[in-house]
Amino acid sequence: MLFHDRREAGRDLARRLLERGEGVPADPFVLALPRGGVPVGDEVARALGAPLDVLVARKIGAPYNPEVGVGALAGEGPPLYDERALAMLDLTADRLSPQVARERAELHRREDLYRGGRPAPDVTGRTVLVVDDGLATGVTARAALRAVREMKPGRVMLAVPVGSPEAAAALAADADEVLCPHQPQPFYAVGQWYERFDQVDDDEVITILRSHADGR
Repeated sequence: MLFHDRREAGRDLARRLLERGEGVPADPFVLALPRGGVPVGDEVARALGAPLDVLVARKIGAPYNPEVGVGALAGEGPPLYDERALAMLDLTADRLSPQVARERAELHRREDLYRGGRPAPDVTGRTVLVVDDGLATGVTARAALRAVREMKPGRVMLAVPVGSPEAAAALAADADEVLCPHQPQPFYAVGQWYERFDQVDDDEVITILRSHADGR
């Protein structure tokens, strides 16, 4: 399966949510992971008639190569690390403290920017769908799911269009349900399953969120 772009992936994901044997999730609230998960989440939220907001999660990169993710942050909880990656790279949590501080500051900056002064949503007792554009290692999604649990939802579901079979299986312990309809093998990167995988910028995220806040 090759998606044209994130919008097509979101529509496919929404269709599968609507066609599930269990039916539409009860009292759904969509929390998308910015930035790539927001166009996907937009399509899902509109199809379900659900509110949309963001759950900002930040990857923690290795000191010598920030692109190598060894952990993630979401919400106000402690960082979550990929212990295997730490061991392979001979890293410790203490050594990563500067990266954690920078990513925590960036997380807060983005939350303020995207919400524009609006408070964080109250999802108490609701079915929360955590949506992203794909699932690679799963460490960012795990951090996000654990942050959502702190919000006291009724149910937590991870919904992604495509992902690593190993990551999807591993995350079953962190969510009440994982919906990942396309799990190709081998799986190297999320972008390989999209014809267009351009970076989503902050302006697009803000525009999408404002359209939901305004009821458009």
